Amino acid sequence: MARFRRRTCIILLLFILFICSIMMALKTLRPDRAGFGDPFGLGLLPELQQRTVHLDNKQNSLNRVQGDTVTRVGNLHSIAVNTMKASMPPVNKLEEELSSPNYNFHIFYYSWFGNPQFDGKYIHWNHPLLPHWDPKIANNYPKGRHNPPEDIGANFYPELGSYSSKDPSVIEAHMKQMRSASTGVIVLSWYPPGMADENGEPTDDLVPVILDYAHKYNLKVTFHIEPYKDRDDRSMYHNVKYIIDKYGGHPAFYRHKTSTGRFLPMFYVYDSYVTIPEIWANLLTVSGSQTIRNTPYDALFIALLVEERHKHDIHRSGFDGMYTYFATNGFSYGSSHHNWASLKAFCDSNNLMFIPSVGPGYIDTSIRPWNNHNTRNRVNGKYYETAFSAALLVRPEIISITSFNEWHEGTQIEKAVPKRTGQVVYLDYKPYKPNVYLELTQKWSEKYRKEQEQWLM
Repeated sequence: MARFRRRTCIILLLFILFICSIMMALKTLRPDRAGFGDPFGLGLLPELQQRTVHLDNKQNSLNRVQGDTVTRVGNLHSIAVNTMKASMPPVNKLEEELSSPNYNFHIFYYSWFGNPQFDGKYIHWNHPLLPHWDPKIANNYPKGRHNPPEDIGANFYPELGSYSSKDPSVIEAHMKQMRSASTGVIVLSWYPPGMADENGEPTDDLVPVILDYAHKYNLKVTFHIEPYKDRDDRSMYHNVKYIIDKYGGHPAFYRHKTSTGRFLPMFYVYDSYVTIPEIWANLLTVSGSQTIRNTPYDALFIALLVEERHKHDIHRSGFDGMYTYFATNGFSYGSSHHNWASLKAFCDSNNLMFIPSVGPGYIDTSIRPWNNHNTRNRVNGKYYETAFSAALLVRPEIISITSFNEWHEGTQIEKAVPKRTGQVVYLDYKPYKPNVYLELTQKWSEKYRKEQEQWLM
């Protein structure tokens, strides 16, 4: 009888473990509606700024940096840029070594990282821990800043370490990785000259070097215009004019061929919904008071869609299309895969582009320790492939990837390595190699290319 009881207990324990493993697996994939409407998720969006405390992240609040900053940092910056220009290698025969670029695969890229060697200090790697907007919840979580290079503001650790975005070897390595993944267009996070996010410093001076290295790898560059302070129709007109005048003649500057045969620049506009449609219409409609249409600065403007109602605002504003950005299935209406078919249908019926954004996962608890509710586990690449599969089902003209190197939010496909330091154990891509997400991107780029050929037949 005792042996029977032991055997029964063992069987019961194994059954419980089996059920728990299934539940954990389901949690990693997350049903489409999980998290949408939850205060942990929606509080991250500027849409709710009336009832949430302003969050210290890249989506909000900018720091206008005046001309005379720390002299040593300025000198280091000049040295870094001059070094990059002097060491810029000529375009060579890389075509034989790397996958061909897919100009319908756009990837979000951030050049805001810094370290003492190139910048005189760490930038962004030392990101602060952001407090929850509810003080009662905030008191339950740690405060302070990260302390690089061992302790960085990310849940994964880059193979290149706590690098500087000004380092020429880093820029070259990034271009090579993005090209090996068969992406074609870099969507560069951009603030106007002299402006940056609260944790960063101006990066516009880096654009020429990024364009040069992108050209070496036959990649193109477009711009992801961030929500700087007082962004409106007038400032956006000046931004677009500045970008096209300064960078539009570079061979790596991206232009998209429209259905009418025109080749137009493309601009992604982050947090576009914060500005009312009437302001955007001044810039983006033919009859607008600040219209950019049918001028030398006309372009394709792509708005961020978060909530379902935004699709009507986007259409009324005069935008040319919409993208979903977030790599969190279920976090918002736009990022939920099951809504992509209806969004694509809406865009088709209103002559808009629909650009779904896919990502390998999401985890930002290194900077928002209270936000584990919105984590999307990678499931060894299965989450990423599920997102690609959902995107291909709606036959989009372009697919965007969130992201190459947004390390704070754990959406990067850049190479990461295992690392353990003191009390910190970083996540990694094991059992696969550091380049596994580059390889998966390349796989789906080729699959997309083949399927697109069938769509057009």
